[in-house]
Amino acid sequence: MSVNPELQGRVYPSTEPYLVGREKVREFARAVFATNPINLDPEAAAAAGYADVVAPPTFAVVVQEHSLAQLLADSDAGIDFSRVVHGDQRFTSTRPIVAGDLLTATLTVASVKSLGAHSMVTAETAITDAAGEHVVTAISTLVIRGED
Repeated sequence: MSVNPELQGRVYPSTEPYLVGREKVREFARAVFATNPINLDPEAAAAAGYADVVAPPTFAVVVQEHSLAQLLADSDAGIDFSRVVHGDQRFTSTRPIVAGDLLTATLTVASVKSLGAHSMVTAETAITDAAGEHVVTAISTLVIRGED
């Protein structure tokens, strides 16, 4: 089954709010070798003007994953997860993610392209805070390998 080209432009329902935890930020920072004290130490973050520890920029994938799960579970999409390769990842931030943020993600399928037997799906996930203000947009391109 090939990827449904009618996915382009589809907007999925917003995810349940995700509460960013201090320890999750610290764990992620250690995993990506982020060494800035504001990522690990609440006092350093406060001295820099933040309410709590600041997540590394790529932490947005943790929140985005919930919205991508909707796309991958959509039987109408025609995406066979066993054939998916992550092709690209980009972020556009308005402000850093900080522990204590309550974030909601809304995924829009920006494009669906066929490349021979393969497909590329670009998904843009807008992540907003509890006030509805934009925090970051995470853009992922998934490559779905065609049949061998």
